Parts: sequence; C-alpha cells; structure tokens
Amino acid sequence: MSRPLHRGVSGGRIAESSQYSLDTQLKVRTEKDDVDRTRSPRDNASLSLRFLLSLIFPDSSSKSSLGENAFGSSPFNMGGIRSRQNLVLLFLKFILVLIVVLAISGSLWWTISISTSSRGYILRGYRRLQEQIISDLSDIGELSLGAARLKELEFCTPNFENHVPCFNSSKNSTLGYSDGDAYDRQCGRGIKETCLVLPPQNYKIPLRWPTGRDVIWVANVKLTAQQVLSSGSLTKRLMMLEEEQISFRSDSVMFDGIEDYSHQIAEMIGLRNESYFNQAGVRTVLDIGCGYGSFGAHLLSKQLLTMCIAKYEDSGSQVQLTLERGLPAMIGSFDSKMLPYPSLSFDMLHCAWCGIEWDQKDGIYLVEVDRVLRPGGYFVWTSPLTNTQSHRKKDNQKKWLFVRNFAENLCWDMLSQQDETVVWKKSSKKNCYASRKPSSAPPVCSKARDIESPYYRTLEPCIGGTHSPRWTPIEKRMTWPSRAYLSSAELDIHGVNSEDFAEDSLNWKSAVRNYWSLLSPLIFSDHPKRPGDEDPSPPFNMLRNVLDMNAQFGSFNSALLEAGKTVWVMNVVPTSGPNYLPLILDRGFVGVLHDWCEAFPTYPRTYDMVHANGLLSLLTSQKQRCPMLGLFSEIDRLLRPEGWLIVHDTVSHIEMARALATQLKWDARVVEIASNNEERLLVCQKPFFKRQPK
Repeated sequence: MSRPLHRGVSGGRIAESSQYSLDTQLKVRTEKDDVDRTRSPRDNASLSLRFLLSLIFPDSSSKSSLGENAFGSSPFNMGGIRSRQNLVLLFLKFILVLIVVLAISGSLWWTISISTSSRGYILRGYRRLQEQIISDLSDIGELSLGAARLKELEFCTPNFENHVPCFNSSKNSTLGYSDGDAYDRQCGRGIKETCLVLPPQNYKIPLRWPTGRDVIWVANVKLTAQQVLSSGSLTKRLMMLEEEQISFRSDSVMFDGIEDYSHQIAEMIGLRNESYFNQAGVRTVLDIGCGYGSFGAHLLSKQLLTMCIAKYEDSGSQVQLTLERGLPAMIGSFDSKMLPYPSLSFDMLHCAWCGIEWDQKDGIYLVEVDRVLRPGGYFVWTSPLTNTQSHRKKDNQKKWLFVRNFAENLCWDMLSQQDETVVWKKSSKKNCYASRKPSSAPPVCSKARDIESPYYRTLEPCIGGTHSPRWTPIEKRMTWPSRAYLSSAELDIHGVNSEDFAEDSLNWKSAVRNYWSLLSPLIFSDHPKRPGDEDPSPPFNMLRNVLDMNAQFGSFNSALLEAGKTVWVMNVVPTSGPNYLPLILDRGFVGVLHDWCEAFPTYPRTYDMVHANGLLSLLTSQKQRCPMLGLFSEIDRLLRPEGWLIVHDTVSHIEMARALATQLKWDARVVEIASNNEERLLVCQKPFFKRQPK
C-alpha cells in the first residue's frame, strides 16, 4: 500500500531534475491509482485544470511539483503524448492569432465605413450634449447664487417688437428656402432669444371684452393705414380707421355683409339661418386665411368657436389683429407640413379668398382639409374661381374642374353653389372609400401612415382618419354645451376613466374659485379702501385670451366657462406628455400640440393669462431638457403687459420659477396650498415697461 496522500497548501515547488527513470514513472503511476481512489470530485477538477494548463504551458508543467508528495513529472509525459501536446499548443496559438487579426481588421473596417455624414451626426450629438450640460450647469450655478444676485435680462432691440421665432423670413431666405418656404415654420430645438420684448412706443392696454372685440388700438399691431385702405378683401373693407383706433362696429351698416354671408352658408347647408349651426352639429370652425376675424366674431354670438389660422406676415398680420380683438388665432399654413391638430378635429372648415391654390401639388392641401374635418363636416370655399362667369378663362375652368372632381374622390358631396361660394359635406360612411373606382386618387392611408396626432409632419397624399375610433358623424354628437361633458363610452375611446374625469373637473372648479380669490387683492392692492372693507371681486371680463400650457383634459377651460368667465382658452398639449388633445377637441374646445422647447406660433403680447400646471415637472423629467430661462422668456413674449402667470408645481420647481421671475423683472408671489405641503402656487404679473422715445 502506498502512503497516504498529504496535499500541499497551494501552488508548487520547482523540481531539481526533470528526468526520471521508467521505474520512477511506474511508481508514480501506482501511487496515482491509489490517489484516484481517495481523491474527491473537487480534487479531480483541480487536477483536470492543472492538466489543461500543462497542455498550454508544457515547460512550466514539467518543472513544477504538486505538494509534499512531489509528482515531479506528468504521468503522461511520453513521446506520443508530447507530440500531441505540441499540436494542441500550435492549434491554440493559431486560433489566438486569427482572433486578434479578425478583431483588428473588423475595427479598421468599422472606422473606415463611418461616412462623413455619420461623423457629422455624432459630432452634432456630442455638441448638443455639451450645450445641454453647459446650460444645466449654468442654470444650477445661477440659481445657487440666490434670487438677490441673479442678473436681470436685458430688453430686446426695437426690431423684436413683433418678432416671431421660427418664422424669421429674412433668415430663412438667407438659408436658401424658396419664397413659399421662407414664410413657413423653420424651427430648431431650443429657444435662443433670452431678452425681454418691449411693446411699441405708443402701445396701450387693450380694451376690455366685449368692447375690445370691436375696437383696437392702431399702435398695438403692425398695421399701416395704407394697408387698411388699399385692401380689397371683404373683411378688411369692413374696418374703419380712426385717429388712434381701428373700429369693427357690429352695428354698422357695412357689417350686414358678414351676417348675410353667414346666413347664406346656413341656407346652402339646409338650415333656416346661422343660429341653427349648433343644432346641425357644428361647434368648432377652422377659418383658413381668416382676414381679421370678423366671420369668427359673428359666429361667436351663435355659440360657435372659430380658430383662425394664417401664414406668418411681416406686417398687416391677420393672426395678430385677430388675437388683438380677443379671438382665437395662431400662425399656420398648408405649404409643406401637416397642421398640429389631430385627425377629425373640426366640424367646419372655411376658406373665403384665403389665397390657397387648392389644385396645386396634386390636391394635397385638400387631403389635409379632409384629414382634420370630422365625418359629416362642411367645407365652405368662397372664391372667384367658383363663379361660372370666371370659367370663360380656360385656366380658371381647369382649376375649378380639378377641385370639383378631386372633392368627389374624397367622398365629399357638393350641397350647393351660389355666386362665389360652394359648400361640400364630407361623407359620414367609411364604405364610401371602398366603393370608389380602383384608380381613384388619393388612396386611403394605411394604418401605419394614419397618425392621429401628427406634429408638423410632411403632408401625406392619402386619406387619413379612417382608422380612428373617433370616427363619429357630427350629427350624432351632442350639441353644445352638452358636448363638453363626454359620456363614459366617449371617455373609454380616449382611455380615460369616468371617475377620474369627474374628479378632475371638480378639482378645477375649486381651483378657479381660488385663483380668482387670489387675483382680487392683487388687482386692487393699489386702490385705497376703508379698513374692514372686503376687496371687491375682479371684473368678470378682466381676462379674454388665456393660454393653458399643459391642458391635460381641458378641465381648466371647462371650469372657467362654468364660472361665467368670458374667456377663450388655447389648450396646449405638450408633445412630451400624454396626448389628450383629441379629447379636448371632442369636448368642443380648441387646442394644439406643441413642444415647449420651441417657440409658440404666435405674435408677442398675445395672452392676458398664461397657466402652467405641472409643466415644469414634466419638462425637467425629460432626457432632452430645454433651458428654463428660455422657456420663461418665451412666456414673457406671449404675455401682454400687466398680464398674469399662474404656475402650480412642486416646491423645488416653484422656487426655481420664482428665481427666474426675478430675472424677468416680474412681480411674483408664492402661495402655499393648505391641502398639500409638497406643492405651491406662483402668481406673477408682467409689468408694463414702456420704450423710451428716441
């Protein structure tokens, strides 16, 4: 029997000689058999590992011993085995060299394959990351100094009085855009302007509603007397220029034209007069190239809400003047991009001398009209081209025939044609598209291309909205104001629980009451009063144009109307949050999608109040954050002098906003919320800074 095996602690010792006799090898083999019988599985694994190492490093294995028993050489150290070891070692070395060569070759190929555009993209992404880091560090650094040491922003130069970022026509022309695209939206991410826009030298606070609907100050808009007097459109001819004012007197004999015109449209639809639009399912109207808003102002008295859209104009802007009158409007065009509205958004689209050539680009502008028009909705087009007398010119006849035939392919039914006005009704039935001739254009969009809420995407040459679960004819919808209260089935379409919706509505009713109680003492704080007297309530018409930057369900809008406030609300749904804009529009309100890292498509001094609930928390949670100072300078641009900002957010965000308000020279107050210690209100008022005369 061989002696018991006593294993070493670890490692091995160097043998004195590597040559052994055959007897020694036999002895080792005998001892190995005994060891195999007593070795544990763990020992077997250890020996296997050492054997593998001996194959890879034969020299070292032949010179090492394994513990006290000192197996001086491998029991398999014979000629044939050694040759096999050399072959294995050579094979392993070859594999290793091959792997290294392939790795180096692949890396070199990948490096060479990066094109110039790819490298530019990577560099641009790296630069954006650097700019974002610098911006964030700058914000943190400035805020850490405290409100007392923050540097106030400077005032912009006079050429910024009516400046609209993203619509810089001279800059776009310099960049190589054509005449049509030079006035289109060209907007990069991030608001660059961080100066305070001053009003014109003779600017005056707009008159309160409803007086301000009919009379505006000439100095408040970029409009010359020559533009008023030389204008040929019906809407502009209805204006009367006085010394400091532009008057749109609704009791003027000249305004009978607007009433007659709307009455004519109602009769062409089959109604007694325009007062029956609501009963026919018409609540929201998109007025394309709206002139100065007189058509929408008239329909407002009939409980119809009209959104005006028109191209950006350097002067004489339709949008700016319409907003100055307290009517909904925004900059928008059909040139190349989809409008920032969901499919099936409006009950009627109106175009009276709007300047759009509907026969151009294979009718793609009419396709966009069809996309935002609800089933059963109306398209009203007033143009000299529709008059049969103009068809004596072959070119005019060709344009008219194209529009008429294309409208038929869109499944529009031409209801009536009188003088220069034509009214079409969009089909309420989806099967109409399948019953068309196979070669009929345009085709129906596939489900992948039928995006319900596009954000300035390229115009699609196919019929959209047919895949939407919101496909409901306007005549089957509730009439206003019942439409504002969606049923459980309608809420299910939008993925909203009816109990959550009801709770949200109740919360906003309470919030609006609290807002007004907060604004009352602020408005009248400079007015003398006797001790013990209560502050009077603010006038119900102190606000007209309201911007809700994070509208959610539109319940803030609903609560304002229920409280009897004579306001209209631009409900903005941020692109970075849940998209409830289809729900808001289905309630009979107006709104738009927007990325708040970009400038809003409107002119300076547009809104009496800006409201932001939870917006700062939403924006700061995004991966690609936009600088908060740029956002607040944009709010300053949108607010009218003496306008109000109400921010509802967490304590940390409110403190940040208050510091930024200091930089903007705003009057700001933080208000605690009794029922919530983690949130605060920030109430700010923009001062009326006047430009000094030269």
